[in-house]
Amino acid sequence: METVTSKDGTRIAYDRTGNGEPVILVAGAFSYRKYSGQVKVAELLSPHFTVLNYDRRGRGDSGDTPPYGVEREIEDLEALLEAVGGSAYAWGLSSGAALSLRAAAAGLKMKKMALQEPPFVVAPGDRRPPEDLYARVSDLIAADQRGAAVKYFMTEGMGAPSFVVSMLKVMPGVWPKLTAVAHTLPYDALLVEGYQTGRPLPAREWDSVTMPTLVMSGTERESPAALCHSAAAVASALPDAQLIVRKGLGHAKKLTPKVIASTLAEFFGD
Repeated sequence: METVTSKDGTRIAYDRTGNGEPVILVAGAFSYRKYSGQVKVAELLSPHFTVLNYDRRGRGDSGDTPPYGVEREIEDLEALLEAVGGSAYAWGLSSGAALSLRAAAAGLKMKKMALQEPPFVVAPGDRRPPEDLYARVSDLIAADQRGAAVKYFMTEGMGAPSFVVSMLKVMPGVWPKLTAVAHTLPYDALLVEGYQTGRPLPAREWDSVTMPTLVMSGTERESPAALCHSAAAVASALPDAQLIVRKGLGHAKKLTPKVIASTLAEFFGD
């Protein structure tokens, strides 16, 4: 484990593996650097790239200095970029894709960026989370109802059926890992607040995101319509982006590390 210190003094932990051009993995909700899917993606990329797999603020071995702000997470990512010379490739999954996109818009230097199913809602007919998702999850965390926060975020935020939560509770070791990072769920909710309204993305908001970008999406059979529509909309909104739709690039059920890693290696190595 290595660490960097963010602008506000928060220590951010990461693992560095492999050799070659640097790639930073930006996890989504519930994920952390020891999550098996994240570790496997790092392992598969390591023969070709130097991979930085980090704990986002508040997770794993990283610190969590209050108050939270999206700009603090952007500063965390900036500190990691500085650790590898100021520029790198980046892969963001779900809310990690939203973070990567917002960091790029803030001026961070990414050579290329891959965004896997950013969780925006851009079509009026698609299911969208409650408008007060951030406030509701924050209230549950403030009341130390971590399990309730996980359930609410999964069912109301992500749209998972209730039986999925019940299954996770009985799977050995799974529920404690989810509740351990429950206090970071408001961070994920805040990252996408205003982008899950069922309206098109704001015109020209991402004009400054000019690096080559790959927007990744699973097929319609494996990914909710909202995520498919979001990926297509983000690809259309960016000045230099392409959309790839491929079986195994959905993330609603389980990461498919081999498909993800091969897609990233092809794009970053091009």
